Amino acid sequence: MSEINLSIDGVDPVALYGQKNSKLNLVKNAYPEIRITSRGEKLKLIGEKKITQQAKEILEKMIRMLKEHDELPTQMVKDMLNGNNPFKSKISKGDATSTIVNGRNGKPIKAKTVNQKRLFDSAETNDIVFAIGPAGTGKTYTAVAIAVRALKNKLVKKIILTRPAVEAGENLGFLPGDLKDKVDPYLRPLYDALDDMFPPDKLEHFMTTRVIEIAPLAFMRGRTLDNAFIILDEAQNASSMQLKMFLTRLGPSAKCIITGDISQIDLPHNQRSGLKHSINILGDTEGIGVVYLTVDDVVRHRLVKDIIIAYSKADEIRKAKKEEEQKLKDAEKAARQARYKKQEEE
Repeated sequence: MSEINLSIDGVDPVALYGQKNSKLNLVKNAYPEIRITSRGEKLKLIGEKKITQQAKEILEKMIRMLKEHDELPTQMVKDMLNGNNPFKSKISKGDATSTIVNGRNGKPIKAKTVNQKRLFDSAETNDIVFAIGPAGTGKTYTAVAIAVRALKNKLVKKIILTRPAVEAGENLGFLPGDLKDKVDPYLRPLYDALDDMFPPDKLEHFMTTRVIEIAPLAFMRGRTLDNAFIILDEAQNASSMQLKMFLTRLGPSAKCIITGDISQIDLPHNQRSGLKHSINILGDTEGIGVVYLTVDDVVRHRLVKDIIIAYSKADEIRKAKKEEEQKLKDAEKAARQARYKKQEEE
């Protein structure tokens, strides 16, 4: 029999244990062989040594997560109990190198995951960076923060944010207003990111004076973009010709981040996304970086990660089925050709 006393000093007991001890009860249910009691800032674990040590390690991870990240969702506790490592993709809030820029009211805007930090580091050393990953991984937000950092540090004179104006299941033509009114809602995620990084009056001033410019990708044609930090968002919806057009706009002092999610292409079926093609032919070019973000980088609601995984599995099943159907068609075609050849020989 082993007895372990564990201190929870420095964390909120309610945040650690959950409402009505819901999170603590998850641990208790996972280790019914031991007795876990809480009093004040102390936890007592009594039971067989090996199992008690396992429960202690889980509780220590829960405490560490709260101290380093100020969060402990119930799902994260379940993940810990299932043997998953919640720290493999996250960055400690105490890591000073994760701060990208100070936003409104001096609030630090930080890279929250290892791959977001890789994106930041790659943008520091490369003039062009491709950031590829699923929804919710912070690609756009991190890219905007990096661009704002460059502007504040006077490395560039302006920021240009652009997206290909491809409707994601909606028809922009039926929206009210002029072209700006039609595309502004589509560019809303870029405005939302900027809202976190500038006071309203300063952001309005920058927009009015075109220090910060937000426009559809088509508006980039014929321009030379220099002394600017340019972000091409949702690049999976750009064709190869559009990406070539965009990349050849860059002036000598320009920097650029191109974000995209290859699993969410909204182009018509007869058009191919140019993002994959661009990465394949440019990925090894000096001065161009490619950073891949994964479901482990998702910083939205915990269910977003599960949704992405579910859709990925469905896509894999559909792809495998399509490949199997194609094999059957090829086999049938080969059999027909063999029959025709045999008939001709006879």
